[in-house]
Amino acid sequence: MKSDTPYKTFIYTALPCEAKPLIDYFRLKKDTTIQCFAVYANNTICLTVTGIGKTAMAAGIGYTQALFASSNSVMLNIGIAGHKEHRIGSVFLIDKITDNDSGRRYYPPLVFTPPCPTQCLQTVAKPQLTYHPSHLCDMEASAFYETATRFTSGELIQCLKIVSDNELSPAQNIQAKQVSALICTQLPTIESILMELTKLVESLTPPGLTEFDQLISQYRFTVNEQIQLKKLLGRLQLIKGKNWVGLATTSAETGKDFLKLLNQQLNEAEFYL
Repeated sequence: MKSDTPYKTFIYTALPCEAKPLIDYFRLKKDTTIQCFAVYANNTICLTVTGIGKTAMAAGIGYTQALFASSNSVMLNIGIAGHKEHRIGSVFLIDKITDNDSGRRYYPPLVFTPPCPTQCLQTVAKPQLTYHPSHLCDMEASAFYETATRFTSGELIQCLKIVSDNELSPAQNIQAKQVSALICTQLPTIESILMELTKLVESLTPPGLTEFDQLISQYRFTVNEQIQLKKLLGRLQLIKGKNWVGLATTSAETGKDFLKLLNQQLNEAEFYL
């Protein structure tokens, strides 16, 4: 059931009960040609139910992106998470992800004003009955973000979590119908985030050929470095807008040096968001 045009938005959930309200709301239909994962789609959205845990999430993303990857696609992880104190049903966009096993930290860049609060999240390998004093807790987000960055720009990758359990109502009490109901109440927030991310994609045009051609004539880039250059120029344009002023003259002597400087400028731009 592949669309004639590339999917613009990819949604990933771990559980069928997380996916069900989204399938109904966006009128997605199951792609019966795919057996490895449950995949549902319309003309613009592709939703994959990956299964629980980091390995399953990474595999689900890798599989669907191998089939359907397109440039500058939106990638959103929607799911439940636990928290020590937040009330059940609270919704948060994640601004920091910590992998509890590796200690790695990821910071999804927010280049728009989110329609809900933001929160730090810790990804663990097993369900936790003891809650972190401040962070949300899930089992997939770190793998989602790390894997998704292989396929699209970090600014277009976000995690949205709805609180499903806390100390007063621990994880053992979670029921599938309850999870679907929690997701359902946050559909307006989910749609708002997708609209903001879609606006970002629409504002992002390929780097100017004149500028790109000028750079590859000024420096020697390998084929792989040229691919990196296009991606980095595109990310700077996304962060700074269509009318951002081009890069200042640098002291770089090689294409590799220039890419390092461009990466530095991108990191500085994201730091001041």
